Amino acid sequence: MKTAYFLGFIIWLITLPMEASGQERLKKLITEREQLHQQWQASESQKSGLFGNRTKKDMTATNEWLIRILNKDNQIIKELEMLKDIETTEIGYEKEDYKFIAQKAEEDIVKLKRALNLKDEKIQSGLKEKRTYEWTTLIFFVSSMVLGFLYYKKRTRQVG
Repeated sequence: MKTAYFLGFIIWLITLPMEASGQERLKKLITEREQLHQQWQASESQKSGLFGNRTKKDMTATNEWLIRILNKDNQIIKELEMLKDIETTEIGYEKEDYKFIAQKAEEDIVKLKRALNLKDEKIQSGLKEKRTYEWTTLIFFVSSMVLGFLYYKKRTRQVG
């Protein structure tokens, strides 16, 4: 049982830096995406054409920012999937640990039930022996009384 706890502790120690760095990396990616979104909004407001209209070059620049945002979103999704996989793995290990603990507890319960049954059998056999002793004592006492009475009667007839 101690090895299961030790193994769980080691796994927790190993995944702790991953979780911390994974969360940090996720925050960094989200910050980068926010910056890309702000830059996209800035490019969206640029109008370098005649009469304040947007040109093809303005629209291409805006589309490039959208592509960068999509790529960043894909990176964020991959990071989230990695964090989910790590958490799923941890849950799997915890499940195995609890399963092992439950199995050990069941084994202990079976051993205790077996020991309890043995003790009950010893108690029952002890009670049977006690009853036998009580009946033997009673029979001996009654027979002694009867024999004593018969001896007394015989003696009183011979004397009188």
